[in-house]
Amino acid sequence: MSIDPEAIETAILSLLAQQGGGRTVSPMDVARALGSDHPDDWGPLMQPVRRAAVKLMKEGRIVITRKGRPVDPDDFRGVYRLTLPADDA
Repeated sequence: MSIDPEAIETAILSLLAQQGGGRTVSPMDVARALGSDHPDDWGPLMQPVRRAAVKLMKEGRIVITRKGRPVDPDDFRGVYRLTLPADDA
């Protein structure tokens, strides 16, 4: 299953908007929203979701966290979550 990177970015931002500020989303939730609940559908989407998340973080549109702390988008491993940036206003 091949999904346009822009569709993945849209899905990430949409799920985060639905969650509201301060809440996180799992990359698996994004992949499932794009595929289905079956691992054969969402599993192959995990790397494209990660690439889209890294791009969005570098643009300042989301934050990737691990254990509740922001990560270096070029160097992180393991389980991670996605969240919207905190409002500094």
